[in-house]
Amino acid sequence: MEFFPTLNLNVQRQCAITWFWFSLLLLLQSSGVFSDSNYLIGLGSYDITGPAADVNMMGYANTEQTTSGVHFRLRARTFIVAEPQGNRIVFVNLDACMASQIVTIKVLERLKARYGNLYTEKNVAISGIHTHAGPGGYLQYVVYIITSLGFVRQSFDVIVDGIEKSIIQAHENLRPGSIFLNKGELLDASVNRSPSAYFNNPAAERSKYKYDVDKEMTLLKFVDDEWGPVGSFNWFSTHGTSMSRTNSLISGDNKGAAARFMEDWFDQNGVQSSYSNISDTDEVPRRVSNIIPIVHKNHHELLELAASFQSSSGKPATRFLSVARRVRSALRLADKPIFVSAFCQSNCGDVSPNVLGAFCIDTGLPCDFNHSTCGGKNELCYGRGPGYPDEFESTRIIGDRQFRKAVDLFNEASEELKGEVDYRHTYLDFSKLEVKLSKSGGGSELVKTCPAAMGFAFAAGTTDGPGAFDFKQGDDQGNPFWRLVRNLLKTPNKEQIDCQHPKPILLDTGEMKEPYDWAPSILPIQILRIGQLVILSVPGEFTTMAGRHLRDAVKMVLTNGVRGEFNGVHVVIAGLTNTYSQYVTTFEEYEVQRYEGASTLFGPHTLSAYIQEFKKLATALISGQSVEPGPQPPDLLDKQISLLTPVVLDTTPPGTKFGDISADVPKNSTFKRGDMVTVVFWSACPRNDLMTEGTFALVEILHGQDSWVPAYDDDDFCLRFKWSRPAKLSPRSQATIEWRIPESTAAGVYRIKHFGASKGLMGSIRHFTGSSTAFVVA
Repeated sequence: MEFFPTLNLNVQRQCAITWFWFSLLLLLQSSGVFSDSNYLIGLGSYDITGPAADVNMMGYANTEQTTSGVHFRLRARTFIVAEPQGNRIVFVNLDACMASQIVTIKVLERLKARYGNLYTEKNVAISGIHTHAGPGGYLQYVVYIITSLGFVRQSFDVIVDGIEKSIIQAHENLRPGSIFLNKGELLDASVNRSPSAYFNNPAAERSKYKYDVDKEMTLLKFVDDEWGPVGSFNWFSTHGTSMSRTNSLISGDNKGAAARFMEDWFDQNGVQSSYSNISDTDEVPRRVSNIIPIVHKNHHELLELAASFQSSSGKPATRFLSVARRVRSALRLADKPIFVSAFCQSNCGDVSPNVLGAFCIDTGLPCDFNHSTCGGKNELCYGRGPGYPDEFESTRIIGDRQFRKAVDLFNEASEELKGEVDYRHTYLDFSKLEVKLSKSGGGSELVKTCPAAMGFAFAAGTTDGPGAFDFKQGDDQGNPFWRLVRNLLKTPNKEQIDCQHPKPILLDTGEMKEPYDWAPSILPIQILRIGQLVILSVPGEFTTMAGRHLRDAVKMVLTNGVRGEFNGVHVVIAGLTNTYSQYVTTFEEYEVQRYEGASTLFGPHTLSAYIQEFKKLATALISGQSVEPGPQPPDLLDKQISLLTPVVLDTTPPGTKFGDISADVPKNSTFKRGDMVTVVFWSACPRNDLMTEGTFALVEILHGQDSWVPAYDDDDFCLRFKWSRPAKLSPRSQATIEWRIPESTAAGVYRIKHFGASKGLMGSIRHFTGSSTAFVVA
């Protein structure tokens, strides 16, 4: 009969023990001890390379600069940071010249259809790195698509698709993790290309800073609780103009190169690597030794193996084959997140990567300081990169310098971000903003911004890419002939002339509406917060001093908040974000009217307007208040005009097929590291298939006696895919594939392959492939 009292006591004890552990679990969760994670983090990446033939490149506005191949591929890289039960933000970094309003609109429409109101204009930022070597035609305003012969649907679609897919990846990868921040100076990757304008800023302001450009890189390191480091994003100011205005190969320029270098570095080395493992003479780490075991054979054996593989004639292929043969896709573990590294743009307006300075191409002497001319001609003045005269080498060097600094910061990152995830966003009509300015003697005055207009010095270009004719930087007068030409398009009225003064108006773009808007007027501004990091999303290119003013103003608002949670805040500017509206200078720089001042669309008080409105957003952020959404920007997609000739037909010479070799490597060839291997194939227009997440070019290494393994593809810096046709409208074309053999290449037997797609008379698309004769690298 004593069984029941004993059972009852045991039940009571079990209940007490269960309650104890349950209470402890709740306590640990509430105190934050249970998990090291403050956030959910997710990263994604997707190909946005675009049409590699016939499309004008965005950036230099050079009508003769059209795409004709791939230097390396472009990508959209995304991070999402979310509070487990709260807010989240999305940041997308594009290997593109800039963000586009119509791209942003259509991406947000897709996100709404997929996720409802989880991702909106308020918490999504889409930012461009400012490469001048990507296909254009994806913006909606007339002035930005004139040189691309209007809107290019293929450019637009691949960017929208890539952004969406990168966000989907990041969303599906959301997992508990932590974020660490680090900052450091990078001294040899940037110079001021408009020093005469910078020196017009008050001496008292300039004396606060050691350099005339911002040298600081700010890096975020993302660490998954289970997998460890999964990515890094950093912000650093330098233009994407290491590749010149005559280049025709699609390229991410120096920032795209840095991203590729760092992702490959991590894939090979992981967290065990350290900055000290990378000497100044080392190349970017390669993956060949990770792909296959290196079997050392003597030279004679390699030649015998190579001799058994002659070039193959062109043959039909599937689209899947190009994707399957990509190098990096074969290396990744199916259940592990990919490592994503992005090198984002900041206040780069007057910052050049051509660090050797600007020189006259006729005399070799430095250009005129104030106007960047040579004997009065601006088209003779060019900036020189560190690899001059080789622009590919300059791109590699500036990319490598950013990569090495990022590795340093990545390995030493220790400040953990903690605190709320939050955001504020609004649209503003910058053509008529009222701005309250403080007077030096006390009191204030009310001024206004202006409808968009571009000055005469805009047409002069910069030392990174000079313009033509008789325009010059620093022109605050204009000339009668070009005024006459301007007036044929639109004569500015007196109010606009006075508002834009001292800018002489060349194009009154804000008041030009045919066939649709020439320039934006409604612009987004946005603040994103992750703990003690605040990102200012700006829709243009701020100069160095303009960016400093904006950062300082926002930081002052944040640090003066009553809650005190922003002590130690880090403020970064994300340039060219969400849409594009050209440049923003200080009032004093605007007075000088160099290229950046002439391209400051909304008049001399543009920066003051940004500062005023960002301070309002910052105030709302610290007080927890909402902000008015503002007027919606127009959706002009249905009004777009395209004059780009479509691909009609591809053909090859009689007796040849697509993918056949036109010029092969010699039989029984042996190449050394550092040599260039060149193979030419009969090909077809790359616009038939962009090979998204695939490749046009491939280097394979022989594994064993008959198995070919991908070693380098067209996303590698060392491999170039060049496309050409004998005449502009010829249906015949060739693909030249050049492989500069890296010093880290393993000895072995190699061959080069080409993938493409041809268009038939009835519009059918047929894929093909071909391969070269095998050769030895020894």
